[in-house]
Amino acid sequence: MARQDNALQGVMLVALLILFPMTIQLLVHQDESPLWKTIYVDVDSDEAEDAEARSESRNREDVARIATFNIKIFGETKMGKPDVVSELVNITLRYDMVVVQEIKDMDQTVPYDFLDAINAETNETYAMVLSDRSGQQEDDEAGQEQYAFYYRTSRFTFEESWLHNDSELDEFQREPFIASFNLLSKNGTNIENITLITVHTKPAQAVNETASLHNVVETYKTNSTESDIILLGDFNADCGYASTYDLNQLDIRSPEYLWVVPDSADTTYSENTHCAYDRIVLTSYVDGRFFGKWGVDRDMSSSEISDHYPVWFDLDIREDVPE
Repeated sequence: MARQDNALQGVMLVALLILFPMTIQLLVHQDESPLWKTIYVDVDSDEAEDAEARSESRNREDVARIATFNIKIFGETKMGKPDVVSELVNITLRYDMVVVQEIKDMDQTVPYDFLDAINAETNETYAMVLSDRSGQQEDDEAGQEQYAFYYRTSRFTFEESWLHNDSELDEFQREPFIASFNLLSKNGTNIENITLITVHTKPAQAVNETASLHNVVETYKTNSTESDIILLGDFNADCGYASTYDLNQLDIRSPEYLWVVPDSADTTYSENTHCAYDRIVLTSYVDGRFFGKWGVDRDMSSSEISDHYPVWFDLDIREDVPE
């Protein structure tokens, strides 16, 4: 028995000697990563107050809260369920802008009906920017969907929008949708121009399509002087579709990008999955207006609403924010 104990202690000692340097290396790598600046906040969770203490404090009226939300198969069937629509409206009203993926309606009436449902429940005014049907290449037509930006007009004014031209390289099943807005202060002053790029990648091509988002950014920059670019949407960038190793090889994981939602997050509704499919990536701190506050909104009743949670972040809308 003594020999067995000594052998066991020896194995444990060897294991510690191997794992300790690896642990140190991982910690050092994490400190060097741009991910360290993120603050993880669950809406309405018991830990929200503690997480708030670790972030710079802002009153809700001092921020524009923007969410990305894949509303699973958002078409006539879902729009025909009053309880589901009511909850989707309530979720939307928690935000100043909601960027929606996976709108599937051949008649293209659902996005407008949903806007009417939103405005029927608030004294504020929401507007919508709707994309053409993405998946415009012949080999992508079976996966066509639309994107929509629903936004509070007291926080944003719309400038222009278009689907990324993917006709030459055909890098995406569904072309990313690009939209530019003016961010408004509480007094209605135009304080910042921001460009948002949303995408719903094909799961089996998640790594390749996420890699191609860098090309979308570079193409946009060649035609614009705007530097405040925000990429957000359902990247499918985790679990069986994309490993951390694969993602770390991409240009879009270079230090010029800030990945707000880290690989450790869980943006899926199912208890059987823990995947960071939905992401928010910044090319700047939006002249100091992004201060690290973001979260996963788990206040959702069932998978009938979606199999994804909304994921959000805040931008400071005070006029005196230093750059």
